Amino acid sequence: MANREKFFDNNRGASKSNNKSGQFRVIGGQWKGRKLKFFEVEGLRPSLDRIRETLFNWLQSEIRGARCLDLFAGSGAIGIEALSRGASSVDFVELNKKAARQLESNIGLLQADDGNLHHQDAKQFLSQEHQPYDIVFLDPPFHKGLAQEIVGQLAQTNLLAEGALVYLEIEQNLEVDIPDNWELLKDKQAGQLQYRLYRV
Repeated sequence: MANREKFFDNNRGASKSNNKSGQFRVIGGQWKGRKLKFFEVEGLRPSLDRIRETLFNWLQSEIRGARCLDLFAGSGAIGIEALSRGASSVDFVELNKKAARQLESNIGLLQADDGNLHHQDAKQFLSQEHQPYDIVFLDPPFHKGLAQEIVGQLAQTNLLAEGALVYLEIEQNLEVDIPDNWELLKDKQAGQLQYRLYRV
């Protein structure tokens, strides 16, 4: 579990009554059917089962052996699904301390040695040097104005391998200027959100 920051401290159980949690289910792969907890914090919404199922149907020929980035990890549902289905590694980036602590616990519970947690801001992470990624998952909090900024910043980095895939999940009717060299492969809507897959 290299490069994973530790969040546990001697007071971690002190405010249990304030920690509201939910569950999500791993849909496919080696951990299919496993249920994992997540903290219900503001802006955190694990991708719905049907959306993750569609996404990984899109990625079924690409995910095995892929180096992935789950930039707004939250519950970690997408990145954990990627590891379950054979991704070689996933970097999880999550700023919220409670969400990061629970994600840390889930990664350890699964013994997912190729899952690396980074407790930091997404923009800060993108400003640092990392090996290029084959697949990047972008699922920013809704109504925060982050999607456009992050897409623009990511496009200016060297973090996308040649032919990389970028998954973008945003609120319905939000317009985002997409770089000219990102080709739209898939595009669907569900309820109050839209989700897309691009090839760089």
